[in-house]
Amino acid sequence: MASNSGIILGIESSCDETAAAVVRAGEQVLSNVVFSQIAIHQPYGGVVPELASREHLRAIVPVVRRALVDAGQSYQSIDAVAVTQGPGLAGALLVGISYAKALAFALDKPLIAVNHLEGHIHAVLLEERQHGNHLVNFPVIALVVSGGHTHLYLAEQRQETWSYRNVGRTRDDAAGEAFDKVAKLLGLGYPGGPIIDKLSKFGNPAAVKFASPQLKHPDRNDKSTEENGARFDFSYSGIKTAVLRYVETHNLQAEIETRRNHMGRINKPTIEDHRSACPQNILDLIASFQRTIVEDLIRKTLQACRNYNAATLFVTGGVAANNELRSRFELEARKEGIQVFFPSRSLSTDNAAMIAAAAYPKLITEDFATMDFSAEPGLILK
Repeated sequence: MASNSGIILGIESSCDETAAAVVRAGEQVLSNVVFSQIAIHQPYGGVVPELASREHLRAIVPVVRRALVDAGQSYQSIDAVAVTQGPGLAGALLVGISYAKALAFALDKPLIAVNHLEGHIHAVLLEERQHGNHLVNFPVIALVVSGGHTHLYLAEQRQETWSYRNVGRTRDDAAGEAFDKVAKLLGLGYPGGPIIDKLSKFGNPAAVKFASPQLKHPDRNDKSTEENGARFDFSYSGIKTAVLRYVETHNLQAEIETRRNHMGRINKPTIEDHRSACPQNILDLIASFQRTIVEDLIRKTLQACRNYNAATLFVTGGVAANNELRSRFELEARKEGIQVFFPSRSLSTDNAAMIAAAAYPKLITEDFATMDFSAEPGLILK
């Protein structure tokens, strides 16, 4: 039977962050350690899966040890080991899963497999519980928006467990992926999302007229639309292409290459370094690009909230740290009479505290993984 203390060691290695955390009862963060690989992948302008796996192998043991020390816990004092099963990079996931299996077996502790997307949703719950807010008004719509995901879920709670129905997803690029690719295209470096967010305040968001992303046809691969109701899908490959066309028609390639070379010579460039390297037309382009994506995310998410009579909205994932997205969602949701909640910025990006928090209901119901489970890079949340 599960211990009353509910102390869970969470492990997250789905992409390029090696993370471990200790969380008590799904709400008290005792430690939250993240080893970032940004410096490793920066020269390539994006995550290189083989390098990510190698760095996870190097970091996993010291990161877990640090999480236990910071929490004042030992291997023996934890009640369970939780690990991300998917979705994510196969090799990266396998590092965390293999280590978690070995640890759980050696300690004779329960092993809990967690969906990374559910972890992001529970990051919001974890944040609110830390502030003493245990009440959630249903129905709940959850927008999970990051570098690899743009999903809308209708979430319900049955006793301790949560269930999810996908009511929207990206048909191509995720929103965070579009941010990173446009930043790379403009010679701004990696990761691009935070850079674009900070630079956008210096530009005119109405300067460049981008068409709002439109989906004219239903997804032929999705057989659930008629059965489960309306969908609110996203598409961001078009705006990425529109930025490329703007660059080409305005002959900006040489200026971009000069900026890329200049920024490459600066160790840890500041936002002022980026700003000084960007003429006003580039700052206007950045602000217009961000505004277009933010407005599309807000419009479709609030449409879903209206359609499903949502009382509460969760906005989570790495892109939820974007300042304009947060401020605009707070404003527009308030007009609709919908409560909107975000995780803190440290819980928005990939971390293991959210994995440990999402595992707590499984600990209570003794929903444990068997030792033969494996990574599922395309794992669906349901």
